[in-house]
Amino acid sequence: MSTETQRADDGAGPPRVVIADDQALVRTGFRMILAADGIEVVGEAADGDEAVATVRRTLPDVVLMDIRMPGTDGLEATRRILGPDAPPSPPRIIILTTYDLDQYVYGALAVGASGFLLKDVTPEHLAAAVRLVRSGDALLAPSITRRLVERFAQPAGRTTTLHRDLSTLTRRELEVLESLARGLTNAELAARLHLSEATVKTHVTHVLAKLQLRDRAQAVIAAYETGLVTPGSMDLPPSN
Repeated sequence: MSTETQRADDGAGPPRVVIADDQALVRTGFRMILAADGIEVVGEAADGDEAVATVRRTLPDVVLMDIRMPGTDGLEATRRILGPDAPPSPPRIIILTTYDLDQYVYGALAVGASGFLLKDVTPEHLAAAVRLVRSGDALLAPSITRRLVERFAQPAGRTTTLHRDLSTLTRRELEVLESLARGLTNAELAARLHLSEATVKTHVTHVLAKLQLRDRAQAVIAAYETGLVTPGSMDLPPSN
């Protein structure tokens, strides 16, 4: 069976993972943790160039990407993996960092990474994170992500990375996007807007599709960079 066929058929099987980190001990530890949870590690890389090559060769579902590596760092590797030459179904990328407010992490989220983890993550959380992003969701710790975005997001009009025309969204979809940016879960959003969770999920799907965003992580950044939400505006306005 070809690698492409494996990728197409493994939706119900264990995630296939590439680990990119310049420390061999970290890679070994993560490999053992994932293997113990039934997750297959299909490749390892010690720097960004090797990460890009390994991902293109193995076509994993998820990449654990260290942000700070010698030579080509994790940010540039993420940009190349998810860039114009990416396959139709590129892997989900989880950024690994020692710091929870790292400007490089923000940059990686902006170019398409699905979330980030601190390197002291527990084994249970690591395995759960891999499965979460493989399912198509974003790995967001709302309070940390919000602080990260508020610290590093550029004011509206100063970036084109995620600039989108919000006029394509309905009023309800704008409310949903604003609530996502403030860290609300689907359940919290449903309660606030007096909707079912299924309806909320539909609205989120429409927002991502209209703004050409990969997941909720990019939606949060887009909300800040288009000026829909401004740094420091932490309180949600009352819902109608």
